[in-house]
Amino acid sequence: MKLRVLGCSGGIGGRHQRTTSFLVDHDILIDAGTGVGELSIAELAAIDHVFLTHAHLDHIATLPMMIDTVADRRDQPLTVHAPEAVLDSLRQHIFNWAIWPDFAVVPSAEQPFLRYRSIAPGETIALGGRNISPLPAHHTVPATGYRLDSGAASLVFSGDTGPCDAFWQAVNAIPNLRHLIIECAFPNREHRLAELSRHYWPDMLAAELTKLTRPCQIYISHLKPGQVEVTMEEVSRCLERFAPGMLHDSQIIEF
Repeated sequence: MKLRVLGCSGGIGGRHQRTTSFLVDHDILIDAGTGVGELSIAELAAIDHVFLTHAHLDHIATLPMMIDTVADRRDQPLTVHAPEAVLDSLRQHIFNWAIWPDFAVVPSAEQPFLRYRSIAPGETIALGGRNISPLPAHHTVPATGYRLDSGAASLVFSGDTGPCDAFWQAVNAIPNLRHLIIECAFPNREHRLAELSRHYWPDMLAAELTKLTRPCQIYISHLKPGQVEVTMEEVSRCLERFAPGMLHDSQIIEF
């Protein structure tokens, strides 16, 4: 499997600040933040599956426009996978005719542009020899992380989360773990805001990583624009023994 980072920032502003979205191979999207805007129309039309971690705007912003842009180029619905509570948020607050058309019934309920696929805890979705499984997360809204398993190795994406023992228990049970993409949204000086919004900050992430029992390459994502340097400086100091790297737009991870 090949993961291409389209966006991994906690906000926008500047040439390299695009919110979370990863393209897996050519046909799977993990989250649909503003990074999706980097894809061509042909690349957008090739995406058959979108897996959402949660329904916050920075992770779903381009989904409505993406569907609208390529609907006439596709002969099957785009399948959006997420926990049921996340799908309910999309139905109620996005694809509700007030904010955007309900593409689950357009052009018809029998042949829609969009299809919802609820994911349950412990379930694995198999797509052409690639397995994608939800992982526990603890955020301000219903949320999930994901394990992507190529068979040869696994990559884990935490999504947006704060401390979550169940997440580490699930990660430690992955025998072929190779990569971990984990968020760290705020610097230490804003730990109260991070705690309130259920995000990590460097000191807390360092404490949580002591629960990780499997070796893997760690990448830091979801850094807030304007605070990247100070946060990564603290990450490098607090997490020195884990040797994390900062995730970058256009980065390719193969596993």
